Amino acid sequence: MKKTFFYLLLSCIFLGCMSSNKDAEKFKPEYIKSLMIKVTDWQLKNPKHNTCYWHNGALYAGVFAAWETTQSKEIYQDLLEMGNSVNWSPCHQNRFDRCNDVAISQTYMDLYRIEKKQEMIQPTIDTLRKFMDWVYEPKGMRVQKWWWCDALFMEPPTLAKFGVTLNNPEYLEYNDRNFKECYDLLYDKNEHLFFRDIRYVIKNDTADIYESNGKKIFWGRGNGWVLAGLARVLQELPADYKNRPFYETMFKEMSARLISLQPADGMWRTSLLNPDLNPHGEVSASGFICYGLAWGINNGLLDKKTYLPGVKKCWIDLVNCVKEDGCVGWVQPVGGDPQTNFSADTWEVYGTGAFLLAASEIAKLK
Repeated sequence: MKKTFFYLLLSCIFLGCMSSNKDAEKFKPEYIKSLMIKVTDWQLKNPKHNTCYWHNGALYAGVFAAWETTQSKEIYQDLLEMGNSVNWSPCHQNRFDRCNDVAISQTYMDLYRIEKKQEMIQPTIDTLRKFMDWVYEPKGMRVQKWWWCDALFMEPPTLAKFGVTLNNPEYLEYNDRNFKECYDLLYDKNEHLFFRDIRYVIKNDTADIYESNGKKIFWGRGNGWVLAGLARVLQELPADYKNRPFYETMFKEMSARLISLQPADGMWRTSLLNPDLNPHGEVSASGFICYGLAWGINNGLLDKKTYLPGVKKCWIDLVNCVKEDGCVGWVQPVGGDPQTNFSADTWEVYGTGAFLLAASEIAKLK
């Protein structure tokens, strides 16, 4: 009996070591680079949506990060071909109330910084001019431009990149004003999380809606959009920028709350306060959150000892969601609230973008 127990113990130790070694492999730079190339290759061979739509704005943010990490000439060429294929245009240049339309322009500016070709950014400059000049006032009432939390990933990094690169403070001031309006509308200062839109804000009336467990509704990907957007804005803003403390404080508050809500298996669910809604983690939410937290560690805004264990745990699970061919599964389809309609076979381009952004910061961890 003792001998049997001894052999069982040895087996458990051996299997544990194998699992530990396998997980350690996922943090090696060469492994991460190889995986990023495979994931990027699969996704670009399986396109979805109009090239310059917001979905691909998120994807190509990740693809550019993949190029920065791997220095793959093929990926860089793919980025240039993407921009040329749409003449470096944002989507719907005559629709001025949807900041999603300039999400793709983050990548245009990243490439312009290398190529220095004005045609890469001029269509966005023209569109942003229209955005900033346009005011919608039906019946004399001004309508807020950024009324959904996803917006904070779509336009703010574009404005920050253009404002800093072109040395135009007007972009930064426009960003500050609209960001603060969205913050005032949707940020729960007790929970340190964003409601997706006004439908979910608790107003203490009969229209209030809650999760099935009685908690407030905070969408996983929605808050992932915000945290990733904050990281991308902070990456651009100068250290002495007058309103940088506003963004840093929000980033730290959200990071602390999100790490406290991380499920034991490492991946965040579609509903942050009702994790039982989904038995499996969701990749787009987890990828964006992992990216934001890892960026915070790498840039000295978040304490490594506090956040690194959660980041590592999430990354291991994210890697496990990548299929052998490079397809990233477990992504919630397009939506605006917590859903259960996804599986290992459900993919979306923004989920791939979130994964690649996370990978780019994991590769920098020491």
